[in-house]
Amino acid sequence: MATEPQPSAPPQAGVPHPPLDAASGQHITAWRPQVAGVVEVFHARFTEHAYPMHVHDAWALLIVDEGAVRYDLDRHEHGIPSDTVSLLPPDVPHNGSAATPQGFRKRVLYLDESHLDRSLIGAAVDSPDLRDPVLRRRIGQLHTALGRPGDELEAASRLALIGERLRGHLRPRLLPATRPADRTLAHRLRELLDARQVEGIALDEAARQFGVHSTHLIRAFSGAFGIAPHQYLMSRRIDHARRLLLAGHPPGETAVAAGFYDQPHLTRHFKRVVGTTPGRYARSR
Repeated sequence: MATEPQPSAPPQAGVPHPPLDAASGQHITAWRPQVAGVVEVFHARFTEHAYPMHVHDAWALLIVDEGAVRYDLDRHEHGIPSDTVSLLPPDVPHNGSAATPQGFRKRVLYLDESHLDRSLIGAAVDSPDLRDPVLRRRIGQLHTALGRPGDELEAASRLALIGERLRGHLRPRLLPATRPADRTLAHRLRELLDARQVEGIALDEAARQFGVHSTHLIRAFSGAFGIAPHQYLMSRRIDHARRLLLAGHPPGETAVAAGFYDQPHLTRHFKRVVGTTPGRYARSR
């Protein structure tokens, strides 16, 4: 009797996909990140598995990295090649199977209705497959951020922009006209990020505090300062970490004091910004 593969932990940054289980020809990775709106992240490789007709209570945002998938949605056949984004609405039956003998590798985000409301279900049933290279790239970047504990603000920011783009596909004429950057709002957010540099703040909490939509908050900040809110916050934390390291604090202690999730989280961002690891930076003094 075949054994059902068990979900593994979130993939580490830099790991492109879960390894293939030679015995079953499949492997899955599933987790629920601490990002509002994301019910589940699901990565899978299948060679023979075929999904029967079933439904979800959440939106399924799916990209295929290897192979291709065919599926039926509302009695119409569809296919998902590697350059396509598929958005499957809640409560609508669908199935799924490999369209190639080699199987497929996919990444799925299950999203609640905070980013996509139920009024969009009909449009998604009519056009579930979207050929949008920008959208697909952003979804890949979001998966990477979701696999890195401590980068929840980046993940929430990317998710907000993805939701906006999806709504643009499903109801383009209802999108508001682009507004110029609100510099007052941008400066207020910058002050908030400075005040919450160590403990951080969730994107939806900041948006509620200022009484605006999260996507408008991101665009206002980026338009005013040329950098996304999560990038600004990380830069401030890196500056703080540099001062602590030069004052003689060890990297592990510095990571916590500067607002990072843990020492690997500090090391990853520090090396990307400064060009060296925190330990080497500290020894250089």
